[in-house]
Amino acid sequence: MRILGDYRAELGEGPGYDPASDTAWWFDIPAKLLFLHRVAQDRIERIPLPVAASAMAVTADGRQLLLAEDGLYFRDPATGALTLHLPLEADNPRTRSNDARVHPCGAFWIGTMGWGSEPRAGAWYHYLNGRIRRLWSGVTIPNAACFSPDGRIAYFTDTPTGRIMQVQTDPATGLPLAAPQPFVADLEGPPDGAVTDAAGNLWVALWGRGRVAGIAPDGQRIGAFDLPVANVTCPAFVGRDGRTMLVTTARHGMTAPEIAASPHAGASWLIDLPFMGRADSHVSV
Repeated sequence: MRILGDYRAELGEGPGYDPASDTAWWFDIPAKLLFLHRVAQDRIERIPLPVAASAMAVTADGRQLLLAEDGLYFRDPATGALTLHLPLEADNPRTRSNDARVHPCGAFWIGTMGWGSEPRAGAWYHYLNGRIRRLWSGVTIPNAACFSPDGRIAYFTDTPTGRIMQVQTDPATGLPLAAPQPFVADLEGPPDGAVTDAAGNLWVALWGRGRVAGIAPDGQRIGAFDLPVANVTCPAFVGRDGRTMLVTTARHGMTAPEIAASPHAGASWLIDLPFMGRADSHVSV
């Protein structure tokens, strides 16, 4: 386990990886920063953004689709230029984007929430081929969006509930086919971001617990990675061999004495894995 770079985020989030360019990324949402890690060169770029963004996906032709507080933006990886693709809750300055992940079919599941985590202020959305649909409203802190490798099951959470839900999805569209059902509860901490590995196991960050916990498809606990900081936010698999986990963390809500006692809070971490991860699919635009 090692720290990636010297930056400490207020709210590190949205890690991801593009095998084609061998590039990993993550965000500091309130600081309006995007970080790109050129894996082969072990080089990090810190990129200021004009909007607060929280997640990103890559198209088949190499464009980046940025999820931000007011919509989806195309980002030109060569120039950094942003172009608004579709607005999302742009008429509501009280909300912002949060968690998101690409379904195996190319659909993008997107969560929004209140800037102050106001109860039931957010929603879950589904994006595919230029169209956004609302899935569920009344969400407080949307997190843990991830999918079985065959695209038949989606997982997600509203963090304050303390439980992860599952729902059957159409493998061809990523749309729900039934009502969501409980998957796991009674975790060691509130569930935050999550990802599934090549075997379909779910790995979820536990906020305030300093842990990424592994859960098999049948709900059994299969292990955990403990970090020396409390507020773990989201894991992602990086590297072309899929055997490294990138984990973001946060300083959000910590007092000055707490930060002094935990100076690595807000760092991004790399963890070598004894199993195979998997990269997200290209987003279909």
